[in-house]
Formats: sequence, C-alpha cells, structure tokens
Amino acid sequence: MSFASVRIVTDDLEGLVAFYEQVTGQQAERPAPVFAQFTGPGATLAIASTATVAMLGGALAPATNRSVVIEFEVADVDHEFAELVRTLALRGEDVVLEPTTMPWGNRSALVRDPAGKVVNLFSTPITD
Repeated sequence: MSFASVRIVTDDLEGLVAFYEQVTGQQAERPAPVFAQFTGPGATLAIASTATVAMLGGALAPATNRSVVIEFEVADVDHEFAELVRTLALRGEDVVLEPTTMPWGNRSALVRDPAGKVVNLFSTPITD
C-alpha cells in the first residue's frame, strides 16, 4: 500500500484553491471543474467540491473537522507567515499561532484555511 493523498471536501472550491495556491506557491492542477490538486514530492493535497462525494450519503461534511493539521515545511516561517497575512488578509480568528519556536526546536506558525482546517507552516532547527 502506498500513501496517495489527503482530500479536503468543501463548499468553496475556488476560495480553498486560491488559499493553497498562495501557501504552496504553485498553481493547482484542475483535472475537472469540481476538483483540484497540488502534487509535491511524497504527497498530494486534493480539494474537491461536495458534488464529488454525493454518493457517500453525508459521510463527509465540509468545515467540520477539528482534528487534522495540514503541514508544510518552509525555509523561513516568519517570512511565509507575514506573506500569508499580507496577501490573504488573514483576520484574528484565522491565526491560530503566530510564529513560535516549539519546545522540540521546530519553528511553527498555524493558520486556518477557508474551510477551517489548521495549516502548520514549520521549519526544523538547523544542525551542524
């Protein structure tokens, strides 16, 4: 078995795609009008309209999860956080944690995407 992707189901496909285009710095692949994906080394982040899951009978509901963190490793957390705040006009409730050095050494900033999921921008400590 190999890991394929994480998929977010949303009622606001265009808003979520725009958010992750800003976070990842890449344009989404759009194989269909109701679906987008970002493919990188080792992982794919997929975003789908609720129209794609109609046959699941309500098993998935957009903007209801409070236990998943989507993580992106970046070179400079402070810079990337400042760019997100500036370009996406993040408001107070969108910011979960401003850039902070964690007890284990990572530097992290956490924000909420337009669907309410927590996104962690982090960098690992530089070791010699």
